[in-house]
Order: sequence, then C-alpha cells, then structure tokens
Amino acid sequence: MKLTGTVVAAYGRQYRVELADTTTLLCFPRGKKSAIACGDRVIVEQSSANQGVISSIEARRTLLYRSDHFKQKLIAANVTQVIVVVATEPAFSDELITRCIVAAESQDIKVLIVLNKCDLSERVAAARAPLAQYEKLGYPVMMLSATQDSALLLPHLAGHLSLLIGQSGMGKSTLINSLIPDARAATREISEALNTGKHTTTHSRLYRLGTAAALIDSPGLTEFGLQHLSSEDIALAFLELRPLLGKCRFRNCRHDREPHCSVHTALGHGDIDPRRYAVFRSLCAEIG
Repeated sequence: MKLTGTVVAAYGRQYRVELADTTTLLCFPRGKKSAIACGDRVIVEQSSANQGVISSIEARRTLLYRSDHFKQKLIAANVTQVIVVVATEPAFSDELITRCIVAAESQDIKVLIVLNKCDLSERVAAARAPLAQYEKLGYPVMMLSATQDSALLLPHLAGHLSLLIGQSGMGKSTLINSLIPDARAATREISEALNTGKHTTTHSRLYRLGTAAALIDSPGLTEFGLQHLSSEDIALAFLELRPLLGKCRFRNCRHDREPHCSVHTALGHGDIDPRRYAVFRSLCAEIG
C-alpha cells in the first residue's frame, strides 16, 4: 500500500514518517543512498503495521543544508521560516548568524532572530548590541526568555514550518519544550522507536503546533559550510549588496580590491557594516 507522509524525524538511514491520520511509521530508504530530510513529503510503501519503505520524495519547496569540500549534511526541507536562536550567554558567533541567514536567503526563506535568556538582564545590552546590524537590514529581533515568556513567539509561528537553528547552549530545546509540553514525550517515543537511546538533539525533529504551524528542532551548530553556493549566490544573499550588484566597473568584479567597485565605495562611505563585509569576503574565499 502506498501512502503519503511527512518525515518528522531523521536518524541516519532511519526515518519516522507521519501519515495523514497522524500515525507514524518507521521507514527506510530504498537503495543504499539516502538524501531525505526532516520536513520532506514522501511516498511510502507500507511493509508492515509499523514499518515502511520510502519510495520517492515529493518536490520540495525549499531545502536547507550545509556543505564543505568533502560532504554535505541535510538539515530540513520545505521550511518557510528560519529562526536563528542566540542567547545572552554563552557568547554567540556573529559569523554563524550570517551564515544561517545566507543559507536562508539563498532559498528565499523568511528569517527571524531570537535573543533568548533575556531574564539575565545584566547581560542583555551586551548581547543585543551585535544584533543591531541585522535589525538595520530589516531582520526582526525578538527578545524573550524560553523559561518565562516563550508564548511571545507563537504569533510568529502561525502558518509556517519554522526551523530553529543555532549554536549549542542557546536554549533551542528549552524553547521547544516550553512551547510544546509533549515534546519530551515525543522525543523519547521517537528515540525508543529508532533504538537510539538518545534524548539529546543529534538529528532534526519536527513538532506540530496545532494544524497551522510546525517547528523543526535541529542539532546545535559549530559551523555552517556553504560550499554549494556560488559567489553570485552569496552576494545576492547579502541584502545590503543587492542594490550595488552590476554597478561595478568590471562585470566579473569580486568586490575585493578591484578599482571602481560599487561595494567598496559603499563600504568606504559607511553604508556597509565592516563586519558583514568581512564575512562576505571570507565566504567567497572559502568557496574558491
């Protein structure tokens, strides 16, 4: 029997697929290679009461993944919003935020930045300061404490499949557990079904918030390679650069040291944040 479902958990080559009636099947991909992500819509051939085989993946709206010179790691599919979670402590990486945003922009996905642990009031100002560069570009920044007022996030989740992403220790799992009281039980159930015995976020998991919204919790990041993007893709993903592209003297300008570069001119006039420009050049150099 062929059924349509959504991948709600991915562990190596094992997947938990939610069917239309909300029941789930433990599924395996057909063949040796697997390129299935949490959030994928898939066609499943049910092989027993509790198991099935994924025979195909439906067309994706979006696909987020990270890559380096050697491999790529799928993160989530069909996401409509990326929520980058940072915190007042521990310290977070500006560059990692920008990399997450570049990945989202390359797929035309909405971005929201959440500053968590704002109950630590003495640390809020220092943590908020580096986020001003993103607010200036139009990215909303929400301040909250996952343990106290996570409900403030709910209006921003309506109508979206949102991906929570960020470094370890930022409080993503705490936020999930606060928003979805049954998340711990769901995580335990999935872990036991997949025989992992793990309850930490080592793979992406999808949780429903009623019928109109869902959240994907992803593993904590230490890096976010963008080797799959071209230098043109990267430039377009920087909102402040978009109006300047195509206005340089040289058609193939790399926006590095070329004369009469519109980007360098804007940088010199203070119209581009030097930190953002440094990350832009770093990303371009990284992909060669």
